[in-house]
Amino acid sequence: MDTFALQMKGITKVFPGVKALDNVTFSVRKGEIHALCGENGAGKSTLMKILSGVYPVGTYSGEILINGEAVFFKSIKESRQAGVSIIYQELALVEEMTVAENLFLSHDLMRQKVINWNKINAEAQKWLSNIGLNIDPQTKVGDLTVGKQQLIEIAKALTNKTDILILDEPTAALTESDVEVLIGLLKDLRSKGVTCIYISHKLGEVMTLADTVTILRDGQTISTDPIKELSEDKIVTKMVGRELTELFPYKARPIGEPILQVENYSSFDAHSGKPIIKNVSFKLKKGEILGFSGLMGAGRSELFTSLFGGLKGKKQGKVIIDGKKTTIQKPADAIQEGLAYVSEDRKRYGLILGMDIAKNSTLVALNKVMKFNIIDDALEVKHADEITRKMKLKAPNLETKVGQLSGGNQQKVVLSKWILNNPKILILDEPTRGIEIYKIINELAEQGVGIVIISSELPEVLGMSDRILVMTEGSISGEFTRKEATQEKIMACATGGKIREQSIAY
Repeated sequence: MDTFALQMKGITKVFPGVKALDNVTFSVRKGEIHALCGENGAGKSTLMKILSGVYPVGTYSGEILINGEAVFFKSIKESRQAGVSIIYQELALVEEMTVAENLFLSHDLMRQKVINWNKINAEAQKWLSNIGLNIDPQTKVGDLTVGKQQLIEIAKALTNKTDILILDEPTAALTESDVEVLIGLLKDLRSKGVTCIYISHKLGEVMTLADTVTILRDGQTISTDPIKELSEDKIVTKMVGRELTELFPYKARPIGEPILQVENYSSFDAHSGKPIIKNVSFKLKKGEILGFSGLMGAGRSELFTSLFGGLKGKKQGKVIIDGKKTTIQKPADAIQEGLAYVSEDRKRYGLILGMDIAKNSTLVALNKVMKFNIIDDALEVKHADEITRKMKLKAPNLETKVGQLSGGNQQKVVLSKWILNNPKILILDEPTRGIEIYKIINELAEQGVGIVIISSELPEVLGMSDRILVMTEGSISGEFTRKEATQEKIMACATGGKIREQSIAY
């Protein structure tokens, strides 16, 4: 008989006007790594917020059992006390504090009248050793790499006697070597009986790590299967409700003249003066979808952040837009020139989370919603309604705070904001992996917009691009047409001829 660490039965969660979860069933065996997969907006994060107490009992219907006993979490604290810990993509560490202080921030050791720092540092060293991290516990967290910070989050969870560890897109910002370390640690925790719920779009990682996979689609449970009965293609088909070949709705279209020309472009770090981008040259044509591939840290995001005016430091080279040499010093200059940049980190750079959908959607195109230099509320709502309907945004109303939306719907608001401004050039840094977004990309390309897709996910780049450029260590190391490109060729180019295994998403 199966022994379940967790059972969630008939979970239904309704926001005003939106049913986020519809009778979801999710069961996880003790000591397994259980992957939870689905497109953005499928309900994964909402389900985990219920489990972790973010949405307390009474705000949803259904039953939660841990080790066979019903639980009724009224808060995050109660969930933690029951042995449930969640690590979000955006890490919850205090960068100015030490590693030891972060590990025991909410622990009884830090609530004494007189704090025994020797004991805290010794305990921290023990936990760091347990996860194979050889660092001084008195190191400031802000001085560590993102990969090490991710491991510290896991150690912090384990200090709370965690039995069920939830990881939400844990490798999104990690280098290849950091991913390998994390995978090794999770396998070790599994061997020690810790139950892990692993949320990821990167199916290579899912196939490597998971024992079981549950798939959600449109707020419903589609299936739960042992990994040995699945392949990446089967998972994708269940996730999107269509065959893999239908996931990327590429459409051939007329390609026009160059709209963006970058010649011998270099960008230098503002502090060290070292080159981040090295002598890069490329062209983007009207109506073209240009993919940028490469390993984490190759310089793809840095290149376009610099071109958009978002990086301080010296720049060299020519930028030509619509045949005219252009100087972009700040994002406002880039917007004036017709550029739009959907950042990978939408919460930090793309949205004002405490502001409503209507105001976020019109932020870049205020000229369209103003009369006599004053924002006209009716015009703002009109334009916001039109663009968010086009994006098929799921939200109760336009007054809903963006911070209350799912990740997929937040990404739609970011894209709405830029599309409303009618850009000439749209730069998408790690798109949202959704069929609706891809259709919008195709429509914009057909209208003559030049589109750049920066993606770590090779199927996405291969599926949507007319042409693909590969970056390595701040330089362009290869170029392929749609017909020429294969995963093997791109990876060989990205790694200097040494093809390595890479966790890729659908």
